[in-house]
Amino acid sequence: MLDIKRIRQNPQELIDALKARNKDISLDEFLAQDEERRALLASVEEKKALRNATSKKIGEAKKRGADASETEAIMAEMRALGDEIAAMDQKVSELDDAMNLFLMSVPNFPNASVPLGKDDKDNIEQRRWGTPREFSWEPKPHWDIGTDLKILDFDTAAKISGARFTIYRGLGARLERAVINFFLNTHVEAGFDEVYPPYMVTRSTMTGTGQLPKFEEDAYKVDQDTFLIPTAEVPVTNMYREMILDGAQLPIRHCAYSSCFRAEAGSAGRDTRGLIRQHQFNKVELVKIAKPDQSYDELETMTQAAERVLQLLGLPYRVVTLCTGDMGFSAAKTYDIEVWMPSYNRYVEISSCSNCEDFQARRAGIRFRDNPKDKPQFAHTLNGSGVAVGRTVAAILENFQNEDGSVTIPEALRPYMGCDVIK
Repeated sequence: MLDIKRIRQNPQELIDALKARNKDISLDEFLAQDEERRALLASVEEKKALRNATSKKIGEAKKRGADASETEAIMAEMRALGDEIAAMDQKVSELDDAMNLFLMSVPNFPNASVPLGKDDKDNIEQRRWGTPREFSWEPKPHWDIGTDLKILDFDTAAKISGARFTIYRGLGARLERAVINFFLNTHVEAGFDEVYPPYMVTRSTMTGTGQLPKFEEDAYKVDQDTFLIPTAEVPVTNMYREMILDGAQLPIRHCAYSSCFRAEAGSAGRDTRGLIRQHQFNKVELVKIAKPDQSYDELETMTQAAERVLQLLGLPYRVVTLCTGDMGFSAAKTYDIEVWMPSYNRYVEISSCSNCEDFQARRAGIRFRDNPKDKPQFAHTLNGSGVAVGRTVAAILENFQNEDGSVTIPEALRPYMGCDVIK
């Protein structure tokens, strides 16, 4: 959620930011509501002061022995003032609700360092690691590799759950588990504190990190107030909801494994085969809570942590800075890490690392102070995939496939797998 004072003081800044994000959102009604609300609040304060002054007249009238008609007139004046104040308070409450609903639908300000652009074609490549493998034969896509090796079963999953689900079998299930454990161990060794969060959260929790109300159609709803998590970012960030943290404890750094559940309502026809876009998938998430002056350094080290696991696996990738038109709703700046996928003949997103600045913290009430007497400040929140497990498995199958149909296991995973090849 954006700071209303910032919008009020410089509405053109938000107009420009929305234009940069390719969002057609008018501020006219919101600014008019804000002006009306402030005028009402000023008027309410005047009337409350008048009511207080009027109430004193009753005591004064009784002290001097005034007759009942005089006190009754004053009481009538008090009742009229009370009715006016109640009506104005109700109007202020209605304006608050309308303005909050608007603010909940407005995306974050892009950081000044984010490149301007309309879509992913305008993202800026930062660096590459590794060299894509050249095959002496026609390489197979991971869905064919997995099916041929009988380690991925898409047909049975579709029978029991529908499209975009997968059953992992045998060494496929072990590979998925190996990747999860390898990621967690690597991140813990790098200083992240591991948590294992619930998979179901409340509406207020989803609202705190920006999934609701805007993206409710993409969420799996258990009941009116309960949702399956789309990412561990949601429960882990909200661990600190409505808290004032000790600044000396920041930055907080967590890693968390979870299954993730996404309806993917807006992605019909995209990546329908294989493991790239599933309704249920596994992910190891990185979450940080930081002071404002720490957060961009923490974004860099978070991105490096996600890169490190790909380097240890020997998977070629590149890092891009997302442009204003391609960033997510809550992000102020985002780096995407894209792994090389031979079947696509291009790099495919496997991690997204974002600094949300104080956008989520304002919604969730996450604050800090360095000293007990200091005024609390909103923290900055960061999140990133460390990384998506199913996409990692897909990348391993494709990049390390052999001509005979087998797949060589990356050396870093062999202690977890107990073998060096799937065949």
